[in-house]
Formats: sequence, structure tokens, C-alpha cells
Amino acid sequence: MTYSLHPGAERDVSDALDFYTEQAGLQVAKRFLAEFERVAELLTRYPDVGTPAAKGRRVFPLQVFPYSVMYRRIDNGIRILVVRHQRRKPNYGRGRR
Repeated sequence: MTYSLHPGAERDVSDALDFYTEQAGLQVAKRFLAEFERVAELLTRYPDVGTPAAKGRRVFPLQVFPYSVMYRRIDNGIRILVVRHQRRKPNYGRGRR
């Protein structure tokens, strides 16, 4: 199985990387990216591990950073729809397909 990113999720990851680079340094930003990639790979192996959400979506938190990944299953893997800071508005990115 593989994963793909919704364009909005790509922006979410990019924004988080920019934030961590500016506020905490490049090493922290690299750790964020590594944690995101670890979770994405975990979800491709175990796509039902996330907490069920509306419209067939699931949510899974990153372990070290206060972000969650919202995704859905597709034929050949998963589609990551949103990478959301856990303190953002709860409906952030919910319209993404």
C-alpha cells in the first residue's frame, strides 16, 4: 500500500515545517517531518488503526508533535487529507476529499 497527499495536506505539512524551522530550528523541523513520515507509513500498513470520523475518514495523532493526520482509504492505499494542529478549529480541512 502507498499514501498520497491532498494538496491541502501538502500545504499543512509545509506550513508546519516553516513554523518549526523559524521557531525551533531546522533539526526540530526535520524531526517533525520524520514523525509525519513514520505515521504515514504506519497508516499504509494498518489503515484501520485511526479513530473513525465522519464520511469514512479516520484520524491518527502524531506521537511527538501536537498534530493529527486525517485520512481515508483508497483502492491502493490511503489518501492523507489534512495534517491538523490539534489546537486548530475542529472543522479545519473537513471539506477536503
